[in-house]
Amino acid sequence: MIPTATRRLRHGLLDACARIETGQLRLITPEGHVHRFGSDGPEAELTLHDWTTASAIAARGDVGFGEAYVAGLWDTPDIEAVATLALDNLTALGPAARPGTVERWKMAAIDRVLRRNTRAGSARNIRAHYDVGNEFYQLWLDPSMTYSSALYTPGDTDLSRGQDRKYDRILDRLDGADEVLEVGCGWGGFAERAADQGRRVTGITVSPSQKGYADARLDGRAEIRLQDYRDTSGRYPAIVSIEMVEAVGARYWPTYFATLRDRLAEGGRAVIQAITVPDAQMARYRRRSDFIRQYTFPGGMLLSEATIAEEAGRAGLRVADSFAFGQDYARTCRDWRAGFEAAVPKILAQGHDGAFLRTWRYYLGICAATFATGRTDVVQVELQHA
Repeated sequence: MIPTATRRLRHGLLDACARIETGQLRLITPEGHVHRFGSDGPEAELTLHDWTTASAIAARGDVGFGEAYVAGLWDTPDIEAVATLALDNLTALGPAARPGTVERWKMAAIDRVLRRNTRAGSARNIRAHYDVGNEFYQLWLDPSMTYSSALYTPGDTDLSRGQDRKYDRILDRLDGADEVLEVGCGWGGFAERAADQGRRVTGITVSPSQKGYADARLDGRAEIRLQDYRDTSGRYPAIVSIEMVEAVGARYWPTYFATLRDRLAEGGRAVIQAITVPDAQMARYRRRSDFIRQYTFPGGMLLSEATIAEEAGRAGLRVADSFAFGQDYARTCRDWRAGFEAAVPKILAQGHDGAFLRTWRYYLGICAATFATGRTDVVQVELQHA
């Protein structure tokens, strides 16, 4: 006999699915029953292995849904399709997509207190994601080891060329500056591209594994420092920061933009590539957490374009230009996912387990969905002294 609480949660999950208005869901229950929800649009398929998925969702909303996937409580042939269906029906799904009050407070406390981006905290948070091992990322990133959105063109969807095109667009916006400070240099992809043009690059990272890799690839053609952005000095005619501001955290946004102001020479230009949320959703986004902040990028928080402009303005900077290309990020995530899947045997050989694989599959799939549906975007914002 099914316990009363389980029956209630099961009915609650099925009732939530029945409210789907956009797209279609084919749901297979642990008993093998097939339910269809929605009437038209793209179809997603979800197989429940255990009804405790319903209790995970009831307690922790979308975060619990992701946790249940990692635990193997449900499966799908296409995570992006399931995530897209959920995103397109957020209003209709209502409370089923949101964590309970207690869990929401707990997640907020983890984000804002335990994962604060102090100097020590920032290094710890970054290591949680990037120091998984250079060998792991080499298996599925393009040869430039670029872990940010590519920029494609119609008829050219090659990931490596897209990453070079992204770098070249940034370099073209620097007005010929021969010296560049890169805040958050990753494994050195941008620094290498800039050095190939004869520019002098100082790159900083708080990840020891990234510094070691970047030092080796650049072989003295750029200076790579293991350094927090708050500890930089000097002034540069150009600053580049590619998808690093997301790791700063709201408490430290004023410090980040003030640092850009202080390091940028008069007449210079800074280019920030940032993942953003829509302006209209920023207030709601800041009040809650999500799977990525809980498990993938601890301490992180996205900004909106308006927030970037406001924080930059308070620091004495102004937005000179902005270029958005969010659909290219959806394609980039799909390319990464394809490379990841092709590398699964080698990833397992590195000692990673099934939960590790499922966490990364879920992360890459939901990222592709958020960019494809416009829930997130990516922009290159150019800043100058006001």
